[in-house]
Amino acid sequence: MKAFHADRQPLALPPGHTFPATKYRRLRTLVEAWPELDVGEAEPAGDEVLTLAHDARYVEAIAGNGLSAAEQRAIGFPWSEAMVERARRSVGATLAAARAALVEGVAANLAGGTHHASAGRGSGYCVFNDVAVAARAVQADAARPANAGAPPRIVVIDLDVHQGDGTASIFKGDPGVFTLSLHGEKNFPFRKAASSLDVGLPDGCGDADYLAALDAALAAVWREHAARRFGLAFFLAGADPHEGDRLGRLELSAAGLLERDRRVLGALRERRIPVALSMAGGYGHDIDVTVAIQAATIRAAIDSWQGWKNARP
Repeated sequence: MKAFHADRQPLALPPGHTFPATKYRRLRTLVEAWPELDVGEAEPAGDEVLTLAHDARYVEAIAGNGLSAAEQRAIGFPWSEAMVERARRSVGATLAAARAALVEGVAANLAGGTHHASAGRGSGYCVFNDVAVAARAVQADAARPANAGAPPRIVVIDLDVHQGDGTASIFKGDPGVFTLSLHGEKNFPFRKAASSLDVGLPDGCGDADYLAALDAALAAVWREHAARRFGLAFFLAGADPHEGDRLGRLELSAAGLLERDRRVLGALRERRIPVALSMAGGYGHDIDVTVAIQAATIRAAIDSWQGWKNARP
Protein backbone atom coordinates (compact mmCIF):
# COMPACT_ATOMS: atom_id res chain seq x y z
CA MET A 1 0.00 0.00 0.00
CA LYS A 2 1.27 3.46 -0.82
CA ALA A 3 1.72 6.08 1.91
CA PHE A 4 3.18 9.56 1.67
CA HIS A 5 4.87 11.78 4.22
CA ALA A 6 5.87 15.44 4.62
CA ASP A 7 7.90 15.44 7.82
CA ARG A 8 11.37 16.60 6.76
CA GLN A 9 10.60 20.30 7.35
CA PRO A 10 10.71 20.85 11.13
CA LEU A 11 8.46 23.53 12.56
CA ALA A 12 10.13 26.15 14.74
CA LEU A 13 7.78 26.12 17.72
CA PRO A 14 8.27 27.75 21.12
CA PRO A 15 8.78 25.53 24.20
CA GLY A 16 5.54 24.11 25.58
CA HIS A 17 3.64 24.48 22.30
CA THR A 18 0.71 22.04 22.20
CA PHE A 19 1.19 20.92 18.59
CA PRO A 20 2.85 17.46 18.59
CA ALA A 21 5.21 18.10 15.68
CA THR A 22 7.36 15.03 16.39
CA LYS A 23 4.56 12.52 15.97
CA TYR A 24 4.71 12.53 12.17
CA ARG A 25 8.32 11.45 11.93
CA ARG A 26 7.79 8.91 14.72
CA LEU A 27 4.87 7.43 12.83
CA ARG A 28 6.82 7.25 9.58
CA THR A 29 9.82 5.69 11.30
CA LEU A 30 7.56 3.03 12.78
CA VAL A 31 5.54 2.07 9.71
CA GLU A 32 8.05 2.46 6.88
CA ALA A 33 9.72 -0.79 8.01
CA TRP A 34 6.52 -2.73 7.33
CA PRO A 35 6.95 -4.80 4.14
CA GLU A 36 3.37 -4.17 2.98
CA LEU A 37 3.89 -0.40 2.95
CA ASP A 38 5.54 1.68 0.22
CA VAL A 39 6.39 5.01 1.88
CA GLY A 40 7.50 7.99 -0.20
CA GLU A 41 8.05 11.68 0.35
CA ALA A 42 5.34 13.88 -1.12
CA GLU A 43 5.97 16.59 -3.66
CA PRO A 44 4.90 20.12 -2.66
CA ALA A 45 1.61 21.43 -4.02
CA GLY A 46 2.08 24.47 -6.22
CA ASP A 47 0.00 27.63 -6.24
CA GLU A 48 -2.07 26.49 -9.22
CA VAL A 49 -3.19 23.43 -7.25
CA LEU A 50 -3.72 25.24 -3.94
CA THR A 51 -5.95 27.84 -5.58
CA LEU A 52 -8.39 25.12 -6.60
CA ALA A 53 -9.70 25.42 -3.03
CA HIS A 54 -8.03 28.56 -1.61
CA ASP A 55 -8.18 32.23 -2.46
CA ALA A 56 -5.16 33.40 -4.44
CA ARG A 57 -4.60 36.27 -1.99
CA TYR A 58 -4.36 33.84 0.90
CA VAL A 59 -1.95 31.53 -0.93
CA GLU A 60 0.24 34.51 -1.83
CA ALA A 61 0.19 35.73 1.78
CA ILE A 62 1.29 32.34 3.08
CA ALA A 63 4.05 32.04 0.51
CA GLY A 64 5.41 35.55 1.03
CA ASN A 65 5.04 36.04 4.80
CA GLY A 66 2.19 38.44 4.25
CA LEU A 67 -0.07 37.23 7.05
CA SER A 68 -1.14 39.63 9.76
CA ALA A 69 -0.31 38.86 13.38
CA ALA A 70 -3.95 37.91 13.94
CA GLU A 71 -3.91 35.51 10.99
CA GLN A 72 -0.76 33.83 12.33
CA ARG A 73 -2.36 33.51 15.78
CA ALA A 74 -5.42 31.86 14.23
CA ILE A 75 -3.21 29.27 12.55
CA GLY A 76 -1.15 28.75 15.70
CA PHE A 77 2.26 28.62 14.00
CA PRO A 78 4.82 31.38 13.52
CA TRP A 79 5.58 31.91 9.83
CA SER A 80 8.72 30.33 8.44
CA GLU A 81 9.84 28.98 5.09
CA ALA A 82 9.82 25.49 6.62
CA MET A 83 6.21 25.96 7.70
CA VAL A 84 5.22 26.90 4.14
CA GLU A 85 7.10 23.97 2.61
CA ARG A 86 5.65 21.53 5.13
CA ALA A 87 2.11 22.78 4.44
CA ARG A 88 2.59 22.45 0.68
CA ARG A 89 3.96 18.92 1.01
CA SER A 90 1.15 17.88 3.36
CA VAL A 91 -1.34 18.84 0.65
CA GLY A 92 0.83 17.05 -1.89
CA ALA A 93 0.76 13.91 0.25
CA THR A 94 -3.04 13.79 0.37
CA LEU A 95 -3.28 14.45 -3.36
CA ALA A 96 -0.76 11.67 -4.07
CA ALA A 97 -2.73 9.34 -1.76
CA ALA A 98 -5.98 10.18 -3.54
CA ARG A 99 -4.51 9.46 -6.96
CA ALA A 100 -2.99 6.21 -5.70
CA ALA A 101 -6.29 5.17 -4.09
CA LEU A 102 -8.14 5.62 -7.37
CA VAL A 103 -5.82 2.97 -8.84
CA GLU A 104 -5.25 0.64 -5.87
CA GLY A 105 -8.27 1.14 -3.60
CA VAL A 106 -6.54 2.47 -0.46
CA ALA A 107 -3.63 4.86 0.20
CA ALA A 108 -2.62 7.20 3.00
CA ASN A 109 -1.04 10.47 4.01
CA LEU A 110 0.95 9.95 7.22
CA ALA A 111 -0.10 13.46 8.27
CA GLY A 112 -2.80 15.72 6.81
CA GLY A 113 -6.40 16.20 7.81
CA THR A 114 -6.00 20.00 8.09
CA HIS A 115 -9.73 20.57 8.07
CA HIS A 116 -9.95 23.94 9.85
CA ALA A 117 -8.40 25.86 6.94
CA SER A 118 -11.07 27.59 4.86
CA ALA A 119 -10.71 29.22 1.46
CA GLY A 120 -9.28 32.45 2.80
CA ARG A 121 -7.79 31.75 6.20
CA GLY A 122 -5.99 29.16 8.29
CA SER A 123 -7.03 28.07 11.75
CA GLY A 124 -6.32 25.51 14.46
CA TYR A 125 -2.87 24.39 13.23
CA CYS A 126 -4.20 24.13 9.67
CA VAL A 127 -2.53 26.21 6.95
CA PHE A 128 -4.02 24.74 3.78
CA ASN A 129 -6.93 22.32 3.60
CA ASP A 130 -5.32 19.20 2.16
CA VAL A 131 -8.53 17.25 1.63
CA ALA A 132 -10.33 20.13 -0.07
CA VAL A 133 -7.44 20.81 -2.45
CA ALA A 134 -7.00 17.11 -3.25
CA ALA A 135 -10.73 16.64 -3.86
CA ARG A 136 -10.84 19.53 -6.30
CA ALA A 137 -7.63 18.35 -7.98
CA VAL A 138 -8.82 14.80 -8.67
CA GLN A 139 -12.09 16.18 -10.00
CA ALA A 140 -10.09 18.46 -12.29
CA ASP A 141 -7.97 15.47 -13.37
CA ALA A 142 -11.08 13.62 -14.53
CA ALA A 143 -12.43 16.66 -16.38
CA ARG A 144 -9.34 17.11 -18.57
CA PRO A 145 -9.97 16.39 -22.29
CA ALA A 146 -7.39 13.59 -22.30
CA ASN A 147 -9.38 11.74 -19.65
CA ALA A 148 -12.86 12.69 -20.86
CA GLY A 149 -14.50 11.36 -17.71
CA ALA A 150 -17.05 12.73 -15.30
CA PRO A 151 -15.50 14.13 -12.11
CA PRO A 152 -15.95 11.61 -9.28
CA ARG A 153 -18.49 12.36 -6.58
CA ILE A 154 -16.62 12.56 -3.29
CA VAL A 155 -17.50 11.77 0.31
CA VAL A 156 -15.43 13.20 3.16
CA ILE A 157 -15.69 11.13 6.35
CA ASP A 158 -14.21 13.35 9.04
CA LEU A 159 -13.73 11.52 12.35
CA ASP A 160 -11.32 13.94 13.99
CA VAL A 161 -12.67 14.99 17.38
CA HIS A 162 -13.03 18.57 16.12
CA GLN A 163 -15.63 19.56 13.54
CA GLY A 164 -14.32 20.04 10.01
CA ASP A 165 -15.48 23.62 9.67
CA GLY A 166 -13.04 24.65 6.96
CA THR A 167 -13.92 21.69 4.76
CA ALA A 168 -17.63 22.30 5.31
CA SER A 169 -17.35 25.96 4.32
CA ILE A 170 -15.31 25.25 1.17
CA PHE A 171 -17.81 22.67 -0.09
CA LYS A 172 -20.99 24.44 1.00
CA GLY A 173 -23.55 24.07 -1.78
CA ASP A 174 -21.26 21.82 -3.87
CA PRO A 175 -23.30 18.79 -5.02
CA GLY A 176 -20.13 16.95 -6.01
CA VAL A 177 -18.83 16.63 -2.43
CA PHE A 178 -20.65 15.26 0.62
CA THR A 179 -19.12 16.12 4.00
CA LEU A 180 -19.77 14.05 7.12
CA SER A 181 -18.34 15.15 10.48
CA LEU A 182 -18.59 13.22 13.76
CA HIS A 183 -17.12 15.38 16.51
CA GLY A 184 -17.31 16.63 20.06
CA GLU A 185 -20.23 19.05 20.13
CA LYS A 186 -18.68 21.28 22.81
CA ASN A 187 -15.17 21.19 21.42
CA PHE A 188 -13.31 23.52 19.04
CA PRO A 189 -14.35 25.22 16.78
CA PHE A 190 -16.97 26.92 18.90
CA ARG A 191 -18.68 28.39 15.84
CA LYS A 192 -19.19 25.45 13.53
CA ALA A 193 -19.87 25.56 9.81
CA ALA A 194 -22.61 23.30 8.45
CA SER A 195 -21.39 20.05 6.93
CA SER A 196 -23.67 18.02 4.70
CA LEU A 197 -24.21 15.89 7.82
CA ASP A 198 -22.98 16.84 11.29
CA VAL A 199 -23.16 14.53 14.29
CA GLY A 200 -22.23 16.33 17.49
CA LEU A 201 -21.40 14.06 20.44
CA PRO A 202 -21.30 14.79 24.18
CA ASP A 203 -18.11 14.78 26.23
CA GLY A 204 -17.32 11.32 27.57
CA CYS A 205 -19.57 9.48 25.14
CA GLY A 206 -17.33 6.38 25.04
CA ASP A 207 -16.99 3.55 22.55
CA ALA A 208 -20.51 2.12 22.38
CA ASP A 209 -22.36 5.40 21.85
CA TYR A 210 -19.73 6.64 19.41
CA LEU A 211 -19.86 3.51 17.26
CA ALA A 212 -23.67 3.52 17.28
CA ALA A 213 -23.65 7.14 16.09
CA LEU A 214 -21.10 6.29 13.40
CA ASP A 215 -23.16 3.35 12.15
CA ALA A 216 -26.30 5.50 11.97
CA ALA A 217 -24.49 8.31 10.14
CA LEU A 218 -22.93 5.99 7.58
CA ALA A 219 -26.24 4.22 7.02
CA ALA A 220 -27.86 7.60 6.33
CA VAL A 221 -25.16 8.51 3.83
CA TRP A 222 -25.42 5.21 1.94
CA ARG A 223 -29.21 5.40 1.94
CA GLU A 224 -29.33 8.99 0.67
CA HIS A 225 -26.79 8.35 -2.07
CA ALA A 226 -27.74 4.85 -3.16
CA ALA A 227 -28.67 6.03 -6.65
CA ARG A 228 -25.43 7.96 -7.28
CA ARG A 229 -22.21 6.20 -6.38
CA PHE A 230 -19.30 7.98 -4.77
CA GLY A 231 -16.09 7.65 -6.75
CA LEU A 232 -13.66 8.53 -3.94
CA ALA A 233 -13.64 8.94 -0.17
CA PHE A 234 -11.37 10.92 2.11
CA PHE A 235 -11.20 9.51 5.64
CA LEU A 236 -9.82 11.73 8.40
CA ALA A 237 -8.90 9.16 11.04
CA GLY A 238 -8.08 11.41 13.98
CA ALA A 239 -6.54 9.87 17.10
CA ASP A 240 -7.86 12.71 19.24
CA PRO A 241 -11.16 11.08 20.30
CA HIS A 242 -8.92 8.86 22.47
CA GLU A 243 -9.36 8.87 26.25
CA GLY A 244 -5.72 9.90 26.72
CA ASP A 245 -5.90 12.93 24.43
CA ARG A 246 -5.34 16.40 25.88
CA LEU A 247 -7.88 18.04 23.55
CA GLY A 248 -10.37 15.27 22.83
CA ARG A 249 -12.80 14.62 25.71
CA LEU A 250 -14.83 11.89 23.95
CA GLU A 251 -13.06 9.15 25.97
CA LEU A 252 -12.78 6.43 23.33
CA SER A 253 -10.44 3.51 23.94
CA ALA A 254 -7.74 2.46 21.48
CA ALA A 255 -9.84 -0.63 20.72
CA GLY A 256 -12.85 1.58 20.01
CA LEU A 257 -10.85 3.73 17.60
CA LEU A 258 -9.57 0.64 15.78
CA GLU A 259 -13.13 -0.65 15.48
CA ARG A 260 -14.14 2.75 14.09
CA ASP A 261 -11.43 2.46 11.43
CA ARG A 262 -12.39 -1.08 10.51
CA ARG A 263 -16.06 -0.16 10.13
CA VAL A 264 -15.35 2.80 7.88
CA LEU A 265 -12.79 0.98 5.75
CA GLY A 266 -14.99 -2.10 5.53
CA ALA A 267 -18.03 -0.10 4.44
CA LEU A 268 -16.00 1.64 1.73
CA ARG A 269 -14.45 -1.60 0.49
CA GLU A 270 -17.86 -3.29 0.38
CA ARG A 271 -19.10 -0.47 -1.86
CA ARG A 272 -15.88 -0.34 -3.91
CA ILE A 273 -15.26 3.30 -3.00
CA PRO A 274 -11.52 4.08 -3.08
CA VAL A 275 -10.26 5.88 0.02
CA ALA A 276 -7.40 8.23 0.85
CA LEU A 277 -6.66 8.42 4.57
CA SER A 278 -5.28 11.37 6.52
CA MET A 279 -4.15 11.05 10.13
CA ALA A 280 -5.68 14.34 11.34
CA GLY A 281 -5.44 15.23 15.05
CA GLY A 282 -3.80 13.52 17.98
CA TYR A 283 -2.56 15.33 21.09
CA GLY A 284 -1.99 12.59 23.62
CA HIS A 285 -0.43 13.19 27.02
CA ASP A 286 1.87 10.37 25.91
CA ILE A 287 2.83 10.96 22.28
CA ASP A 288 3.84 7.33 21.89
CA VAL A 289 0.23 6.34 22.58
CA THR A 290 -0.96 8.69 19.83
CA VAL A 291 1.59 7.24 17.40
CA ALA A 292 0.51 3.70 18.28
CA ILE A 293 -3.16 4.56 17.60
CA GLN A 294 -2.30 6.03 14.23
CA ALA A 295 -0.07 3.10 13.36
CA ALA A 296 -3.03 0.82 14.11
CA THR A 297 -5.07 2.91 11.65
CA ILE A 298 -2.41 2.34 8.99
CA ARG A 299 -2.42 -1.40 9.77
CA ALA A 300 -6.22 -1.46 9.33
CA ALA A 301 -5.79 0.38 6.03
CA ILE A 302 -3.25 -2.20 4.85
CA ASP A 303 -5.71 -4.97 5.71
CA SER A 304 -8.40 -3.19 3.69
CA TRP A 305 -6.01 -2.63 0.78
CA GLN A 306 -5.22 -6.34 0.76
CA GLY A 307 -8.96 -7.00 0.67
CA TRP A 308 -9.23 -4.78 -2.40
CA LYS A 309 -6.40 -6.68 -4.08
CA ASN A 310 -7.96 -10.07 -3.36
CA ALA A 311 -11.52 -9.18 -4.30
CA ARG A 312 -12.84 -9.85 -7.75
CA PRO A 313 -13.60 -6.69 -9.81
